[in-house]
Amino acid sequence: MSQRFNSYIAGQWLAGSGSDADENPSNLDAPVGEYGVVDAALTVQAVEAAAAALPKWALSSPQQRADVLDFVGSEILARKEELGRLLALEEGKTLPESIGEAARAGQIFKFFAGEALRIPGEKLASTRPGVDVEITREPVGVVGIIAPWNFPLAIPAWKIAPALAYGNTVVFKPAEIVPGCAWALAEILSRAGLPEGVFNLVIGAGRVVGQALVEHPKLDALTFTGSVPTGNALLKQAAARGLKIQLEMGGKNPLVVLADADLDKAVECAVNGAYFSTGQRCTASSRLIVENAIYDEFVARTQARLAKLKVGDALQAGVDIGPVASPAQLATNLAYIQAGRDDGGELLFGGERVECATPGHYLAPTLFAARPGDRIVREEIFGPVAALLRADDYEQALALANDSEFGLCAGICTGSLKYASHFKRHAQAGMVMVNLPTAGVDPHVPFGGRKASSYGPREQGRYAVEFYTTVKTAYTAA
Repeated sequence: MSQRFNSYIAGQWLAGSGSDADENPSNLDAPVGEYGVVDAALTVQAVEAAAAALPKWALSSPQQRADVLDFVGSEILARKEELGRLLALEEGKTLPESIGEAARAGQIFKFFAGEALRIPGEKLASTRPGVDVEITREPVGVVGIIAPWNFPLAIPAWKIAPALAYGNTVVFKPAEIVPGCAWALAEILSRAGLPEGVFNLVIGAGRVVGQALVEHPKLDALTFTGSVPTGNALLKQAAARGLKIQLEMGGKNPLVVLADADLDKAVECAVNGAYFSTGQRCTASSRLIVENAIYDEFVARTQARLAKLKVGDALQAGVDIGPVASPAQLATNLAYIQAGRDDGGELLFGGERVECATPGHYLAPTLFAARPGDRIVREEIFGPVAALLRADDYEQALALANDSEFGLCAGICTGSLKYASHFKRHAQAGMVMVNLPTAGVDPHVPFGGRKASSYGPREQGRYAVEFYTTVKTAYTAA
């Protein structure tokens, strides 16, 4: 094992009470390293450190906070190839995608360096003569961050950066299968000029570390990205104690392809959205809704495109799809593929594991022809598995697109301004794509969904201020 990844609490690197292997899903014989596992007691220590650091950091100058974030963003961008390689080793995303994610994380820190200098406020005239009214934003306090494994640099960045920009202190719990990326971010932050305790990293099991974090009375807010069951459980706990909470959870995103679409572009949108990053994106196009008039041609072209995709080691040149990130996720994917068969779906491509030069969690991109009630159409899979649905016309396609408990992202491929405009207005999703893959968003605009996909204020961009600050109204008599 080549490297040890430890937690960072109150300005100190701590090994914790145990250790575990950091697996390389492209090569199970060559682990990335090992990581220290913290317990509930160290998690409590991290929250206490963040609470102790809060009064001074909350009153720090906007320039100080901007300088810290700019330093972090600049170093991430300068080291994007190195950090991207670590991400590819640890999570299994292809190297070009991993380098792109590292660059995005750097851009997010840079963006919020600017936002630290632009914290909004208002001054209004009162309805009473001789009285002024000021509306200001103040930090919400100690922020707990629970991040997933599928974007181990970008998602922590878009949570940590605004938290610090607006004067909050942070306790960050990453997913256990990506400790190296979390450690790398923490190591850069440890040299960025932050006072002791402002940023803390705790690596450990969710049932131990996450629970201790949520239950701590000094935690003021919690932002979570992950599964629907965990998010719903956290929401109940937060409601019971009045904790401010932000949740990003599941997606079952539709891509509608109309008969007037540029078919080559539509196939690329579908394949990119459904299968790149091994389908492990909450914005992935997992439901492909195709108008009858072009259904057969779309299927044939998609099958031909999938046959050209190369599955393999994330670091290998020319690979389009890396391994599934973990054995647990691979088992979930295979179970859903079997469910697709059991429900009577027609397997059009893939459906099996792939053997490569090194032992890893490799799975072929999988395409089913399905029906609206099938499990693979209703439930989030989070892997390279997509379901095709037929639609008689645009109206039925829109109805099928909205027939989901989720509402994160929705896409349409069409040459019609009429249908594109109508879809943007009537798709029940927080984000809509026209002639683009459903996966792939900019770092400076809001991210989030509707229905079971999201809860609370939006993430990213200037809208992040809604979660990471609290509003104060002050009246002054002249």
